Amino acid sequence: MSVLRIRDLTVTLGGQRILRGVSTDLRAGSLVAVVGPNGSGKSTLLRTVVGIHRPVAGTIVLESDSATLSLPDLPHRDRALLLAMVEQDSATPAGMTVRDVVALGRLPHRRWFDDVDVTPHLERAGVAGLADRRVETLSGGERQRVHLARALAQETSWLILDEPTNHLDLAAQRELLRLARDLAGAGLGVVAALHDLNHALAHADDVVVLRGGAVHAAGAPAEILSPALVREVWGAEVEAVETRGGPRLV
Repeated sequence: MSVLRIRDLTVTLGGQRILRGVSTDLRAGSLVAVVGPNGSGKSTLLRTVVGIHRPVAGTIVLESDSATLSLPDLPHRDRALLLAMVEQDSATPAGMTVRDVVALGRLPHRRWFDDVDVTPHLERAGVAGLADRRVETLSGGERQRVHLARALAQETSWLILDEPTNHLDLAAQRELLRLARDLAGAGLGVVAALHDLNHALAHADDVVVLRGGAVHAAGAPAEILSPALVREVWGAEVEAVETRGGPRLV
């Protein structure tokens, strides 16, 4: 099992401080939900972990039994062998079939395209029936699942999801989060920025709450996501209720 150790992470974009000394541990084998109000730094944190943004201070270290790696210092290809990301609005190349887009996930493993079979990844993301469609003909939700299949095709030990339920209907949201739960149960590290706090309560092992670019709270979702915290961080009045699936906020 590996651990992503983030310490005193500070990120500035366009002259504005977005993350302010973020420190947290993310463990493989767990589904970690990153939550917070709009503008709290959720996407910036995830994009910094995978190397899209570079911190001005702090460290991101991936520790395992075999190695300790500083992620910001790794070449792009080496990071892509360790972490795959699905962004909330991933760019989709026009003119490519779904199968070809998913095959892009294999590029970190090879110098050129080959005849690798990506069918298992298409099936797992629920888009096998769309394999020969051009991506520009798909709905937003279908494209989101295609990009999930591409990330799965990278076959990394960490999966980073930025608002993965974006554009998905209710049934597809549930299936995607169940898949994320299954992947974490199989030993992957899965980190997901989530908008819906009930998704975090229903599916996550751990939650990290960001506020103003800093970690406000972290721990088990049922312990952290209380009405008092929601009032303090989001400025919203909610009530905790018990359901057959556990606590929920209404």
